Parts: sequence; C-alpha cells; structure tokens
Amino acid sequence: MMEDAIKKSTVLIEALPYIKKFFHRIFVIKFGGSALSDENTRRSVLEDIVFMNYAGMKPILVHGGGPFINMKMKDAHKKPRFVDGLRVTDKRTMEIVDSALTELNGILVEEIKKLGAEAFGLSGKENKLIMAKRIEHKEEDIGFVGTVESVDTTVMERLIEANIVPVVSPVALGNGGELYNVNADEAASHLAMALKAEKLFILTNVRGIMGERDNLDTLYRSLSLADAELLVKKRIIAEGMIPKTRACMNALEGKVKKAHIIDSNLPHALLLEIFTDKGIGTEIIKLGRRTKATEGL
Repeated sequence: MMEDAIKKSTVLIEALPYIKKFFHRIFVIKFGGSALSDENTRRSVLEDIVFMNYAGMKPILVHGGGPFINMKMKDAHKKPRFVDGLRVTDKRTMEIVDSALTELNGILVEEIKKLGAEAFGLSGKENKLIMAKRIEHKEEDIGFVGTVESVDTTVMERLIEANIVPVVSPVALGNGGELYNVNADEAASHLAMALKAEKLFILTNVRGIMGERDNLDTLYRSLSLADAELLVKKRIIAEGMIPKTRACMNALEGKVKKAHIIDSNLPHALLLEIFTDKGIGTEIIKLGRRTKATEGL
C-alpha cells in the first residue's frame, strides 16, 4: 500500500514542472478514426482533456468521424467511395457528413460535460470558423471535398478565455455558401497555427512514426522537420501517415512549437505524452537541420 502511494507521488512530482510550464497554454487535439467509436478509448481521451482543463491548460478538440459517417451512409443506402484517400462527396453525401458530424459533436460535448468540464460544440461552417475551397482532383470530380483557405478563431478565443473546451467539427464553408468536407488533420493544423498553440496532437491508431511498420523498436521519439521530410521522401512515412505528418509539419512552419503523433488506444496517451519525461509517441520539432534520428538514410 505504501509503495503504491509513493509511486503515485513520484508520478505527480514528475508532472509538476510540465503543469507549470504549460499553464494557460493552448493545445489542439485531433481525434478521429475507429478509436472515436470505441467507448473506452474515447472516455480515456476525454478524461485526459478534462484533466488538462482542470490543470489550467487550454485544450481544443477537433474531431473526425469517418466510421460514424460510413454508418450513416449505410442507413441512407449510399455506398462510401474514396479516391486517393479522399471521400467522394456529392451533395447528398455532404448532407450526411454534416448531419453525422453534428450529431457526433453533440455526443462529445455532452460526454466532456459529464466528466466535469464545460464544453461547447462548433462547426467550421459557422461564423466563418473554417473557410475552404474545392479540391480539384486531377482525374475525376470528387465533389464537395475542400482544403482550408482561412480560419477565424474569434468565437474559439472567447470560449478559451471563459475556460470552456471548444469541440470542433471540420465541416467548412465555401465563398459561395456551399459546405465542404475537410480533412480533420488539416483543420486541426490550421486552427493550431491561427491560435499560436503550444502543441498540436494528432491521435491515431499507431504508436507514432516508425522506421519499420509495426516494429516498436524502430519508433522515432523525436524528429526535426528535415527528418520528417526525408522520411516522406524515402517512403518510410507512407499512406495514411503522410497527411498526419504533413499536418504536423505545416503547424510547425506556422509557429506552433511542437507537434505529436500518438496512439489514442493507449490508456491516457495524452497525459503520458505531456507529463512524462520520455513520452510515448513521436514529437516533431522545427529544428532546421536533420538530427541523429535519420543518420544513414
């Protein structure tokens, strides 16, 4: 019993300098994919966000919802289709995406409130929070799929000042009033830049960036921008990890201090990454040169 108490006190002491360092700092957290549909994983992530809020930090949650959208499309007898990883989004699909993400946004807000923090749901389409333009695919029309042109964080800043956790759905508005389906990683990156966030977290279903797929011994704990660029060029970072890594790189170029890719399936992954000396995922920092991490490539 005494040993357990001592271990807990040691953990708290290790966290203290980080709590002091990050007091009142903004953290943008992107959470999506299949992990969002798992109740235990979702609760763990939301508990971390509530802890951060009570510790004086300013967390912002940006969520995706691909599996939830797919379920709603199935209910509407529409088959999802993707081109180069982008969801083909006709007008009816866009309506389903907007409705599904609005519903999911409300669920997340209510769950955060039940855990003890104040939260408020936002859609990128409201108050010009996220403005986007259509992505022109080189081979076919993929519909209302957008890329971020600008963000207006006025409402978010008011919520942050009032110690309310903003929960953001990445449905964006076009200049003509049309809605666009925007990648949540990209949306989180742009919001982090606009808010001059201390950190951007991309929560995914792998431990981080690895030299060899599924080999934890090859996990990169820390990379510079130059390292990350090289790993993309060498195709070590590939497929679905490319947009996540690019989102981190863009945020760093926009003066976000650090970006992290971590596994949301690990219990309390956010707290482990923030409040422990070693962390559990991959951090990317802006250093303008390659580090020892990628020597020999």
